[in-house]
Amino acid sequence: DISPLLKDPVAFRTLIDLLEDHVRASFPKIDFIVGEWLDSRGFLIGAPLAQRLGLGFVPVRKKGKLPGATQCVCYSLEYGKAELEIQSDAVEPGQKVVIVDDLLATGGTMRAACELLKGLKAEILECLVVIELKALKGSEQLNSIPFYSLLQYD
Repeated sequence: DISPLLKDPVAFRTLIDLLEDHVRASFPKIDFIVGEWLDSRGFLIGAPLAQRLGLGFVPVRKKGKLPGATQCVCYSLEYGKAELEIQSDAVEPGQKVVIVDDLLATGGTMRAACELLKGLKAEILECLVVIELKALKGSEQLNSIPFYSLLQYD
């Protein structure tokens, strides 16, 4: 749970600083930060990171939450099924993106976000999370897409 971190302005700024440093050092050319806007907090991290980097922010949301034409993918959760959407014109073919979320557990939601972006022919540079629960092996679900986590727990 990153709620205490979000309440502390110094800690939150430090988190965005760390993510910014990582992205700047790793990717000299990037077009968008993509954040999962679900029950998670990827949008709370992705939007300020995008602003800090001088980039646009693209949300990926639960089905039915985005206006206009969308692309949708259905995926399995440990407790059922869910659907994610992205606006059809959110990313142009070949644009470079980094997907940001607060937590990687089983990897299903992150994999679904990757599928949406691949469907739009975006180039996914990396999946970036604050916390990775390594015992759940979620990064194995990302099919060789580069992955980075700030903190890892077994």
